[in-house]
Amino acid sequence: METGKLPARLLSELLSGLPTGDPRVLVGPEIGEDCAVVDMGGRLLVAKSDPITFATDRIGWYSVQVNANDVACAGADPRWYLPTILIPPNATPDDIRTIFEDIGAACRGLGVTVIGGHTEITDDLPRPVVAGTMLGELENRDQMVLTGGARDGDSIIVTSGIAIEGTAILAREFGDTLRYAGVESEIIIRATGFLDDPGISVVAAARALCETGAVHSLHDVTEGGLITALREVATASKLGLVVEAESVPLLPECAAICQALSIDPFGLLGSGALIATLPASEAPGALRVLDRIGVSGWEIGQMMEREDGLWLIDRSGERDLPEFGRDELARFLEGQNQESR
Repeated sequence: METGKLPARLLSELLSGLPTGDPRVLVGPEIGEDCAVVDMGGRLLVAKSDPITFATDRIGWYSVQVNANDVACAGADPRWYLPTILIPPNATPDDIRTIFEDIGAACRGLGVTVIGGHTEITDDLPRPVVAGTMLGELENRDQMVLTGGARDGDSIIVTSGIAIEGTAILAREFGDTLRYAGVESEIIIRATGFLDDPGISVVAAARALCETGAVHSLHDVTEGGLITALREVATASKLGLVVEAESVPLLPECAAICQALSIDPFGLLGSGALIATLPASEAPGALRVLDRIGVSGWEIGQMMEREDGLWLIDRSGERDLPEFGRDELARFLEGQNQESR
């Protein structure tokens, strides 16, 4: 099988065989839903697990951010973190210290406490892997936001820009390849800073949008890029959608790097972008709320009835929303590995 997410059809089959009957589980394993929600007797526990497998640089920092993003998209504040850190035998003590320092810095920045985890030296790993579990809490069910909460007629908003995370990884780990492909050094340098500016955290944006009380659905853009995230919102909500490609924010550095490497930014790892759906009448106010906290937002499309389908409007006209079997970064990395053999 190819690297990346399991095919949705296979994952659905596998999930159907798992024990999920506890009545306290309000949200369990479902395609498109990134967090579990458990009723703990009034207050709700929100739980998320996610590994970092593509990046090596700042992997500990990544692991905190991507897990915190999903908890925030459920309407909760990320509170407690448990990392599982797998280290290849050729790693040095300083390599491990760096991972721990990055985890600590990221958690302090978000007000998150590390409450446990696991570390292990593991054979046959080409690079470190950090798999994290982030926990948060909600006071009641009214605060819970689901990926599958989108409604027919909702406007679709996306924040910050697409392919931010994937572009940053490419710039940080393939600088020489990019320069050879003709990308200017200034562009590569700016892209390496994308982890912090505009950044891959959507916690502040999710919190601000939740406080408006208008949001029906939140979903952060991760593996598989914007298109995969939109498909997950549609699948979880049992709806269709239409998106205008020209309205989608693509930073010039992302465009230059993707073009040089023949990568489609619509399918590239995209932490830093947040998808929100809400009534069309509330969209202008939501964009103003985002602007007040220094986050850019764009209205890019609309949710529709399921039978209306999934559509992308671009310069060539209206066409079926594309589908990415795996993230464009995984495809690129496989090509690099084949060339090096």
